[in-house]
Amino acid sequence: MTRLAVPKTYKLYIGGKFPRSESGRVYAVATPGGDFLANAAQASRKDARDAVVAARSAFAGWSRATPYNRGQVLYRIAELLEGRRAQFVEEIVQSEGVSASAAGRQVDEAVDRWVWYAGWADKYAQVAGNANPVSGPYFNISVPEPTGVVAIIAPQSGGSLLGLVSAVAPALVSGNTVVVVADETRPLSAITLGEVLATSDVPGGVVNILTGSPAEMAPWLASHADVNAIDLLGAGDLDWVHLEIDAAETLTRVLQPESGADAAAPSLARILAFTETKTVWHTKGLL
Repeated sequence: MTRLAVPKTYKLYIGGKFPRSESGRVYAVATPGGDFLANAAQASRKDARDAVVAARSAFAGWSRATPYNRGQVLYRIAELLEGRRAQFVEEIVQSEGVSASAAGRQVDEAVDRWVWYAGWADKYAQVAGNANPVSGPYFNISVPEPTGVVAIIAPQSGGSLLGLVSAVAPALVSGNTVVVVADETRPLSAITLGEVLATSDVPGGVVNILTGSPAEMAPWLASHADVNAIDLLGAGDLDWVHLEIDAAETLTRVLQPESGADAAAPSLARILAFTETKTVWHTKGLL
């Protein structure tokens, strides 16, 4: 008896769950040659708002976790991603039209990038913090703290998985929570990454993945009053100047689009882009 195949359903990833779009909309994902691959959920404004609510709810717990604990959680993601390497390779080959060896190199680099950022979780504060010289019997110490909820437009060209990881991982290191709009035409590996996150130690709501049109969702996220920062990494083809204007209405921090071979390369600067510096005074002990 011939067995019927069970096609995979690609949904959104919001609050640790996999809902369909509240609008019921889907769109076809095709190979570079135009062949049908899958239907993906097309996120709506309500889905974006739900993702922001989930990210805000998860922020307190994630930001209060110790840096060492966050590093271990991020490293666990790399372990699980490595364990599903074959699945990611297959999806990248189908959606990007590259060879299996090229897809394998992309997955390996994405795993390495998770590990690289995980290692910074309990170290970046020592590099970015300061003990400031002051006049008087006081300690004056500046330390970086997470910004809050970060919206991200993932790269829409290049490696779909590597671009997503390069945008999301640095925001998580300091304790931010994330709402990310995945590559519109090649979203399959993004939702599979959501499955990795759902089975890891990452609390629900820390990472929320939306699929669909960045042009549709970016203005809603940029103007949302509960979004503290927006990374326009993959918004180079959008009217990102107007997105900056929308973000300014709520004093939302903006990281402008990047392009070129070094765009989203691993760096301490990407970690610190979404931190705030807190300075505290403390009296020295008197004997």
